[in-house]
Amino acid sequence: MPFDPVDDDLSFDAVAPSEVEMIDLFAGPGGLDVAARWLGIPAVGIEFDADACMTRVAAELGTRKADVRLPGLLDEFPNATILAGGPPCQTYSVAGAGAGRKALTQVLGFVERIANGEDVTEELEKLDDVRTGLVLQPLLWTLAALNLGRPFETIVLEQVPTVKPVWDAYKRVLLKHGYDAVVDLVHTEQFGVPQTRRRAILIACRNRDAQFPRQTHRPYYKSRTRSEGDTKWLEWNTMGEALARPEWAKDLDLPDRPLTFEVVSNYGTGGNPKLRGRRKSTEPSATITGKVRRNKIVVGKDELERLYPQEAGRLQTFPLDYPWSGSDQYQQVGNAIPPRVGAHILAAAVFSKKPNEAALSQAVGDSWERTKGGEGRLRSTLEVMPQRADVVELGHQSELFTVNLDEVLA
Repeated sequence: MPFDPVDDDLSFDAVAPSEVEMIDLFAGPGGLDVAARWLGIPAVGIEFDADACMTRVAAELGTRKADVRLPGLLDEFPNATILAGGPPCQTYSVAGAGAGRKALTQVLGFVERIANGEDVTEELEKLDDVRTGLVLQPLLWTLAALNLGRPFETIVLEQVPTVKPVWDAYKRVLLKHGYDAVVDLVHTEQFGVPQTRRRAILIACRNRDAQFPRQTHRPYYKSRTRSEGDTKWLEWNTMGEALARPEWAKDLDLPDRPLTFEVVSNYGTGGNPKLRGRRKSTEPSATITGKVRRNKIVVGKDELERLYPQEAGRLQTFPLDYPWSGSDQYQQVGNAIPPRVGAHILAAAVFSKKPNEAALSQAVGDSWERTKGGEGRLRSTLEVMPQRADVVELGHQSELFTVNLDEVLA
């Protein structure tokens, strides 16, 4: 099927295309690209949603408003060595009445067929929901780059935990093409994000060991205070701290939040509205979704103004003055990967290092507009991280890997 060309009005070159080092597929409003800016990695995000592109262009992030399936996009960035992406996941979630499981089975089958050189383009176009096939695009980009003789040196993919079997299947393919790869889950509060959110991450590196980020903060438990737990990790960050406005932000048109409050979730446990989750300002937020505007903020019996998009973005660790634009800004916020955890992931994947926590906190807390994203500010502060304990010789890894569909679909 024909694809619409690149929309130049919603595209932006932060650097010349020949200088781009990272291509971010399904880039959204810029979570991973903000992290790349902090780390001094020239990046371009490919995103089809016009509103997300409006936010990206306002933030002066490299942007192509285009369908990732558009032929020729890879050729526009001939020196890119990093491929990143967070494809849509809705259609193959295992939740629901079984449709998700069918989609997951299809996706895993397509991964194997594509790896064997089959052209499945026509079948992907006939799927009931086009989003089901989009998760395969990073693999198609990876194989296209290999065929061109300029393979990506680093691959970083993220999605909700139910997508982990797909990343495991990717890993099997990548091991056969000279990559080392690791797939695991990250819990964002363990990386200093004031929010509990889990993501399945794939990191693959060509001709070198793939490193996975190491947690820096304590895990969140409802039954514990943040001062409890292993002292080798930092205390988790809280909503109250995140929403406290720094001095530079006093003039922003946002409400002054009290030190103590509670957030009442829009969701009720088991569908029971009387069992809505509650988090105190001394805890991390629950997962930020596109429905975050429905969450109530209460002090005793008093209900306060609900979160502004900038505040929801702050709980995702975007700078408080990040220029959210277009419509449905809450959905943009909810779709994004938190930049703070993105910085940990990219630092490990690209540099085999970890961010300095003080420098990362400063980048998160500073003004985006005033510093224009603080380009490269973290690069010189990166710290050595220990070698991955489970690294084995590349030649042996493919023998150790299996995918068990019965387990996936059980």
